[in-house]
Amino acid sequence: MTLKMTPHSVCSKSCGLGFMKIPQEGQPSCCFHCILCPERGITNETDSDQCMECPQSEYPNMERNRCLPKTVTFLAYQDPLGMALACTSLCFSVITAMVLWVFVKYRDSAIVKANNRTLSYVLLLSLLFCFLCSLLFIGHPNTVTCILSNISFAVIFTVAVSTVLAKTITVILAFMILRPGRIMRQLLVSGVVNSVVPICSLIQLIICGIWLGTSPPFIDIDSSSEPRSIIVECNKGSVSAFYCVLGYLGFLALGAFSLAY
Repeated sequence: MTLKMTPHSVCSKSCGLGFMKIPQEGQPSCCFHCILCPERGITNETDSDQCMECPQSEYPNMERNRCLPKTVTFLAYQDPLGMALACTSLCFSVITAMVLWVFVKYRDSAIVKANNRTLSYVLLLSLLFCFLCSLLFIGHPNTVTCILSNISFAVIFTVAVSTVLAKTITVILAFMILRPGRIMRQLLVSGVVNSVVPICSLIQLIICGIWLGTSPPFIDIDSSSEPRSIIVECNKGSVSAFYCVLGYLGFLALGAFSLAY
């Protein structure tokens, strides 16, 4: 009995793991090129005709033969930047608290009274919370911290800037009180200037309420910016509302600067 052998010939070596076959134009099917899989592709078998794409939460290894899980990254307290920001925030908070303690201890002195004791307390307290609210931007973000960090930033900074505006108006009235007339004196003595702070803060609260009612901040997962990392961050939600908040803060700051000038 005679056995017939079927000849088998190839003109290209087999493509290993991580490579895919590309046929050579005008050549038999056994002739092909082996090319490395693209950035997000892998192959886990030899002589593969196409590469498989890794899921969004994974990335291919250097050999392009398996997918590895991405690391979740965010601004953590253990990071050098997070640690530096946290230490800076706490240091300035302690300094502000010490200044506030001095103002409270010597509240009956002429200097404290001349600086409008109530507005000075409000300004120092708002500055203290301004430094502390920056801690909300550090650590693993969640829905609560995303909302609190943005809203507290807007409202507390508004209180601080509006307090500076009120103190500036107080100085202007103090200079204008020398002119004839009792209106300026009544405005200065009655404490109407102190109402600038709650009015300005209420306007910012209304803007923040509209922000929360339309498109509040939320957790955003960015898996495309870094090839081996998943970035967890807070999305501002409504960009228009966010810029309205910043614009209102800029308007108050510009008003206080213009009056002081």
